[in-house]
Amino acid sequence: PNVVRLYNQYKSKGFTVFSVSLDQNLEKWASAIQQDGLIWPYHGSNLKGWQCPVAQQYKVQSIPQTFLLDKDGKIIGKNLRGIELENKLREIFGS
Repeated sequence: PNVVRLYNQYKSKGFTVFSVSLDQNLEKWASAIQQDGLIWPYHGSNLKGWQCPVAQQYKVQSIPQTFLLDKDGKIIGKNLRGIELENKLREIFGS
């Protein structure tokens, strides 16, 4: 819910979310997107679970795991949640 709220607050300023799922079942994955209200347009999964190349490339060890990227694709924050994510977005975009 916090990420959805922050997405709604900052999307007009350029913030977006790209979700990568480690699900292995298409129906469960699609259902979770709907149930959790993940309204951003970018969702990806190859349905390979922990064998997902993106998860391996970014060395994902647990979920959820977050990476905050700048406009050039550079990682500027990792595992930011709750107030930490909110503060970082406020720092980047203002209030």
